[in-house]
Amino acid sequence: MRTQRHKRIRARVKGTKERPRLAVFRSNKHLYASLINDETHEVLFSASDLALPPKTKDIAQEVGKLIAQKAMGKNIKKVVFDRAGYKYHGKVKALAESAREQGLVF
Repeated sequence: MRTQRHKRIRARVKGTKERPRLAVFRSNKHLYASLINDETHEVLFSASDLALPPKTKDIAQEVGKLIAQKAMGKNIKKVVFDRAGYKYHGKVKALAESAREQGLVF
């Protein structure tokens, strides 16, 4: 079911230079977020919980803060959110809300 949702989302969501796509990937152990320009097919930068100290509470919120700080450093304030077929719940929701609190608009 996730792959079907992911295909539907990706058919509509495109990132540009002015408004890149904030893509979220969740594995069994880790959480990754990337800002992607789909026009040139390049990853502008990414953040993950691997860069954070282990045993950090609310790891998704920290990843959201980290990706938002990197975006603000590059003067990117608006993004398009790509949840990659994951339900907007739990870690994905925490990451998105944390990025919004830091100033990203989607």
